[in-house]
Amino acid sequence: MILIVTAVLISCQSGKTKKGEPGKKVVTVSILPEKTFVEKIAGNDFEINVLIPSGASPAAYTLLPSQLREISRSVVWFRIGYIGFEYSWKEKIEQANTNMQVVDLSEGLDLIADKKEQHGDHVHMGGVDPHIWLSPVLVKQMAKRIAAVLSDLNPKKETVYKTNYIKFANEIDQLDNQIKSALKEFEGEKIIVYHPSLSYFARDYGLAQYSLEPGGKETTPQHMAKIVDIANKDNIKVIYIQSEFDKEYARVFANEIKGEIVQVSPLNPDWENNLLEITNALINNFQK
Repeated sequence: MILIVTAVLISCQSGKTKKGEPGKKVVTVSILPEKTFVEKIAGNDFEINVLIPSGASPAAYTLLPSQLREISRSVVWFRIGYIGFEYSWKEKIEQANTNMQVVDLSEGLDLIADKKEQHGDHVHMGGVDPHIWLSPVLVKQMAKRIAAVLSDLNPKKETVYKTNYIKFANEIDQLDNQIKSALKEFEGEKIIVYHPSLSYFARDYGLAQYSLEPGGKETTPQHMAKIVDIANKDNIKVIYIQSEFDKEYARVFANEIKGEIVQVSPLNPDWENNLLEITNALINNFQK
């Protein structure tokens, strides 16, 4: 890996890149929904480098040498903040471009965590749920930060980016109200997921999420038995699973509750429509 990083740096210093549009600054993001957020604010003003491609799992993805080359050209990296991939690759990503600005979009947000401890003027957190992009409330805050950073990178377009942010913020508010209205009568309903990806969504809309992977960790027979008991007690016949995950344990669970597996795609770049599709899937199963 050291050799790869060195090669990338030499390539960057020589100014030779095989990919990219002349004159466009490169912005790196971790996941596809972030690409959508950047485009909502800046249109096609920036070339956007997405680290985790469609269909890949953020928990196990390994960067390619070609992606490190794109990182070497980036002016900023928008991190989600607590994705396992970001932790395992953070040092190598930053080594590939020491001049790149790193922006953690989770900073300042109301995060879901197993442990929060106040230390003077700051809080130490453990077991933070990373799925902040599935909360319209939090995405609105993230988009404001993205707009500010992009305005600093391209001051001539600051007014345009501010206008685009306001438009996007209004769209987010409309989406939030639409989902609230649709799920209002189902407040307090329980949902069972394989991976705890709907934590923020559930918090926003008054749902109770139970996961086969507590804290994103592999399930145990004891924990699965506990969730099976919850499902049977409340007559829950569905388990939701991300398209990127192996369905083996989900199938075992579905068989235990005589239910079905429903696939969701939290990393879908069509962010607004995806949240509506998730909402409709939940409602359809609540009504069965």
